[in-house]
Amino acid sequence: MNYNIVAIPGDGIGPEIVREAKKVLDKVGEVYGHKFNYTDILMGGCSIDAYGVPLTDEALETARNSDAVLLGAVGGDVGNSRWYDVAPELRPEAGLLKIRKGLNLFANIRPAYLFEQLADACPLKREIIGNGFDMVIMRELTGGVYFGARSTEEKDGELYAVDSMPYSEHEIRRIAIKGFEIAMKRRKKLVSVDKANVLDTSRLWRKVVNEVAKDYPEVEVSHMLVDNCAMQLVMNPGQFDVVLTENMFGDILSDEASMITGSIGMLSSASLNESKFGLCEPSHGSAPDIAGKGIANPLATILSAAMLLRYSCDLDKEALAVEAAVRQVLADGYRTGDIMSDGCTKVGTTQMGDLVAERIH
Repeated sequence: MNYNIVAIPGDGIGPEIVREAKKVLDKVGEVYGHKFNYTDILMGGCSIDAYGVPLTDEALETARNSDAVLLGAVGGDVGNSRWYDVAPELRPEAGLLKIRKGLNLFANIRPAYLFEQLADACPLKREIIGNGFDMVIMRELTGGVYFGARSTEEKDGELYAVDSMPYSEHEIRRIAIKGFEIAMKRRKKLVSVDKANVLDTSRLWRKVVNEVAKDYPEVEVSHMLVDNCAMQLVMNPGQFDVVLTENMFGDILSDEASMITGSIGMLSSASLNESKFGLCEPSHGSAPDIAGKGIANPLATILSAAMLLRYSCDLDKEALAVEAAVRQVLADGYRTGDIMSDGCTKVGTTQMGDLVAERIH
């Protein structure tokens, strides 16, 4: 099969880590009989330098016509870069908002899993970690309180602020369908997180999720209040498979889940629209302080490429092969500087990419 991938190297360490992810995808293609055709576009500071805007309409259209997008990182040093001496809509990160909106990427998937080889970095006790954990936070990305009407006004001599948290049945249904589809690809267990004891939006959320659940009888469904979920994540993270929730709750819970892994530099993410189209990217930033030094950790971007294979290309076996190769490299004792520990072999960006590619089979 041929797949057309738009690559956005971006800024900082972005070009270095995307190069290694492409290397691994090409090895997957060689082993499994696929062909990945890449088209690079500019986004972020590099696009500002070239065109005066963080993402051109032409670049957005190129991305729209691809099978999937692989992103490195965008942005620079906020306190020390000409890219930030402009209006917010012209700064590097505005390109990310534009591409999410332009491609209707409403479903954000953030995996949180514990690599056994990095377990010592986990802030939780060993007895809580148990045999590890492997979950996905499925967050609705374009609705809720972040996009609702808001106002601040003076009433009776004091300021009065209001934020609204709107959700339609359609918005809830489409993210619920994505959540159940992903649960079917995993351990077939989904926890829907809301605040249905207080919020009308959460009561609607729960109603629609229950309706969608009828179409996925193989998936075990349960509901959990968001405050309890925040507690359960640090008490018993191993119980979770797919966590489905709205925008603000997902924002908070996905950060909590990523931190209990102890290695945020290893974590991938994907944002999907109603088709299989996805934008996959590492959860970390552009790290301009180490750009060009050949020491950046490419594993989160390589794991993002695995998500691209799984969700946009329906290549589950190939995605598993990439993830297994990453685990094997760690088991063999290789580390970049950010995850280095005693007794391991320190390697750079390029060598880490080579090591993963060699283990694809």
